[in-house]
Amino acid sequence: MALCELMDRMSTYLDHNASAPLLPYAREAIVSALALAGNPSSVHGQGRVLRKLIDDARDDVATLAGAEAKQVVFTGSATEALTQAIVGGVRTFGINRIVVCATDHAAALKAAEVSGASVRVLGVDEDGLIDLDALARIIETANLAGEKLLVAFSWVNNETGVIQPRERIEAMVGPTPHFLVIDAVQAFGKLALDFAASAADMMAISAHKIGGPSGVGALLVKGHCDSVRLIPGGGQEQGRRGGTEPAALIGGFGAACRANADAFNLDRTRALMVDFEARLTDMAPDAAIFGQGAERIGTVCNFAVPGIRNTVAMMALDLAGVAVSSGSACSSGKVGRSHVLSAMGIEANLSECGLRVSLGWNSQREDIDAFFAAFEPVLNRHRRSGAAA
Repeated sequence: MALCELMDRMSTYLDHNASAPLLPYAREAIVSALALAGNPSSVHGQGRVLRKLIDDARDDVATLAGAEAKQVVFTGSATEALTQAIVGGVRTFGINRIVVCATDHAAALKAAEVSGASVRVLGVDEDGLIDLDALARIIETANLAGEKLLVAFSWVNNETGVIQPRERIEAMVGPTPHFLVIDAVQAFGKLALDFAASAADMMAISAHKIGGPSGVGALLVKGHCDSVRLIPGGGQEQGRRGGTEPAALIGGFGAACRANADAFNLDRTRALMVDFEARLTDMAPDAAIFGQGAERIGTVCNFAVPGIRNTVAMMALDLAGVAVSSGSACSSGKVGRSHVLSAMGIEANLSECGLRVSLGWNSQREDIDAFFAAFEPVLNRHRRSGAAA
């Protein structure tokens, strides 16, 4: 089957947390940039054109992030950005211990694991909120011992949409000599962000979560973190990340940032999600919505109907042309038990039923209708099999 035919079949896309569809503005910027030949580090005319494209995109990313342009370091992904911040931070600042959250994205957890520093994993409550008392004790102990910490956490969880109390964590870490790294991937372009004024030392963001292209992200850095490097290379990005910049992808990133205010409306998307969850609980009163007791971003619902395995539901939905997921899309296509739900204390037999529906810039009420039209037969078959048993 041709790729275009396959994409036509997937008429209902409800997996924005994995990757948002490319915005038309971003596509146009990428295509235009691909027509340009040259290396942005070259001093000739073609190189200068590409350099200006990158500089303009840096301004656009900085504007959406509430950062200064000089604080934006382009990377190949948010995973690379987090690895640069965590592994590079350990190497640069002599970090004794890394503190991460049990529900953080694998990008942060794996980076901490290979950093060479000792790692402390913070637990969460049943709604997925960080144990702030435990964090306070760790900071106090480190202060007494003269240890240097690097605290990293995801502002918005990619699986449940739970919003961590960022300002409270910043208030705890900011006044100390410790370092704070924030995974802002799922918050960027949705929640108000003022990196320049925040207590975070570094922050990771991504293009393809907001309708930009895959293959480009950014690490936002304060001036004292300019020496944090992972790829030294040839001095690109002011020496902070080596390798020839992918001008077309960066241009697409900038275009997505410029278009964000017009393309994405969080209030509209939240209203769609309120409708989705109301219809879900009406159709399946026994459905569990994970993180429901905490503040959530309102673009994602992670839920489970007891007894309906996510593998079964996802296959049926896929055949009906509805794209959803069971959680993070960063496990090589595997469907297994979510480490996020495990950390929240969700029993294995329920977490294995977890489905994630996530909305974005092009989501419509018709997408919600299509989901329930495809999901209702799955639910009915489950009920009939239960009655027969």
